Amino acid sequence: MREALIVWGGWSGHEPEQCAKIYKSWLEEDGFKVYVEDTTEAFADPSIHDLSLIIPIFTMSKIEKEEVSNLTKAVENGVGLAGHHGGMADAFRDAVDYQFMVGGQWVAHPGDIIDYRVDVTRPDDPIMAGVSSFPYRSEQYYMHVDPSNEVLATTTFTGEHASWIDGVTMPVVWKRKHGKGRVFYSALGHVSAEFAVPEMATILRRGVNWAAR
Repeated sequence: MREALIVWGGWSGHEPEQCAKIYKSWLEEDGFKVYVEDTTEAFADPSIHDLSLIIPIFTMSKIEKEEVSNLTKAVENGVGLAGHHGGMADAFRDAVDYQFMVGGQWVAHPGDIIDYRVDVTRPDDPIMAGVSSFPYRSEQYYMHVDPSNEVLATTTFTGEHASWIDGVTMPVVWKRKHGKGRVFYSALGHVSAEFAVPEMATILRRGVNWAAR
């Protein structure tokens, strides 16, 4: 049986505990044995190297050097990493090794909660199969991203809330490798209610399964 670890905490506005419960339900339905922890100390446990998948939901916060070192090494050696929004890509802002692994870092969401469009750029990818471009209401993440990411969906900024980024196309969903490990990320999901959006949930659930070894 594949085993997954969900580690939640950090800023409460992203509803990490509620999101962790949704992930746990999905993974158990998909045949995983799931462990849930609420402290970054879990990342320092040597046993994480035996897992199939790790899901961080830990906006901002701090991570100790030995914790991030063990986590990144586990992924380099083949453990999958997957997650969403600020819980994965605005975690541990001072940990550059972590950001290198994730493939991106949040820097802004002009206009806060707004209506925008998510454009599917790789309809041929199994994660995106049958999902068409769709309207979305949430924070539209502006990110610093790794050019080696394999981008599956994007969004385009209008410039209404920051004129100088008018027309900028930004990755929303990507996958990548970090060493032997598969890494999947979606910028969607500011709060747990967004997991009820069919396109968001389909992409994320497929993505975490793809990342798991």
